[in-house]
Amino acid sequence: MNIIGLEALVFGVDDLQACTDCLKDYGLEPVELDAHGGRFEALDGTAIILRRADDPSLPPAMGPAPSLRETLYSVQSVEDLAAIEDELARDRAVTRDAEGGLHSVDDLGFHIGFQLTRRRPFDAPADLTNAPGSAPQRPLNQVGISPDMAARPRTLSHVVYFVPDSAKGAAFYTERLGFRITDTFEGVGPFMRPAGSDDHHCLFMIQTPPHMKGCEHFTFHMGSGTEVLLAGQRFAAQGWTSFWGPGRHLFGSNWFWYFNSPLGCHIEYDADMDKHDDAWAARLAPMSADNSQLFLFAHREKWAPSGPPPKRG
Repeated sequence: MNIIGLEALVFGVDDLQACTDCLKDYGLEPVELDAHGGRFEALDGTAIILRRADDPSLPPAMGPAPSLRETLYSVQSVEDLAAIEDELARDRAVTRDAEGGLHSVDDLGFHIGFQLTRRRPFDAPADLTNAPGSAPQRPLNQVGISPDMAARPRTLSHVVYFVPDSAKGAAFYTERLGFRITDTFEGVGPFMRPAGSDDHHCLFMIQTPPHMKGCEHFTFHMGSGTEVLLAGQRFAAQGWTSFWGPGRHLFGSNWFWYFNSPLGCHIEYDADMDKHDDAWAARLAPMSADNSQLFLFAHREKWAPSGPPPKRG
């Protein structure tokens, strides 16, 4: 199954205005916005889709609003769609929408869809680093940062589920959809990537009691750790509260910064994720604070020293 990765996440929400404000402040571009919802895109066109929770076009909810209603994956060809349809139709209902996209459900009850990708090419600058011992990346007289530099989400990175049975969920995605497990937190759940992606993961499952089933968070890739920090600072300045971070994970190596949101889950910025192919040997580690992040900081307002330095001793 040549699944590329996440194309969009569809949410049913009860406060459309608050969710719209959140996603715009986060840095996504609103398109197709009206009284019923909207689509909020990253630079490559991957997106969060909002609908009112009572919208009859949405799949059934797993819990109260607001909540994730469907996870949409992308493929390159109609042949890929046909292969997925043949596989899933062996034991569950699969429907086609007006544009030919597929819709079904996984073994844990999460609604999933598959469509031809709408991703588009884009140009965005890299974060060039000058490090002693390596050839300079940034030329003479070119500054590395500026107060007005861009820090926009580039592509939908991953989604994290709370699940009642992570082993059952992993078996579905690996055996039926060709996902690969890259790493696992023992007793918690696996990080997984689809065959058409080399990102460390686009899906992570966390074992929880059944009543907690749903979306824990989603995130978009930023251009660098600098962009994570800058975008997070700007987001916090809009009044959105930090939940965890900024910091850097061990599994995946990605920078992170999580925030609370009105979408019924946390929302994250991430950057600089590891890349893997089928030669990678998946790691297994217990869940702990040490294994979850290499380092972690706490956000505070901007500050500058004034007056004499504090006395020591």
